[in-house]
Amino acid sequence: MNDDAIKEVEAMFKTFEWTIGMITQSGPEERRHIADAYQEAQKLIADIPKDAGDARPRIVACFKRSDSYRAVNDSACVGWVLSAIQERGNEQDLPDWQKFRKLVRMAVKMLSVSKPTYH
Repeated sequence: MNDDAIKEVEAMFKTFEWTIGMITQSGPEERRHIADAYQEAQKLIADIPKDAGDARPRIVACFKRSDSYRAVNDSACVGWVLSAIQERGNEQDLPDWQKFRKLVRMAVKMLSVSKPTYH
């Protein structure tokens, strides 16, 4: 693995760590807000074609939208970042990408626990 790949993986894990932290520290309403943003990002991603198999256009679109939410302190940025990270992992060219995808799926599942339970 070259230095650029190592730096990318390190940056991704740092961003993923922040994303998980934001999800775990949020209450049910905020988690639902993040989940809604994640779903919105997934819809946008589906409409952006890959560039010769490269998901960069999708990833860049998610980070751009995340930046706009982050600029106004809106936690929706977390859902957009999670989508970008997931899309990058789906390219399957990172070291241990299978393990990373499992972690991302876990984070996505954490968003669904925000639904209220009735007893």
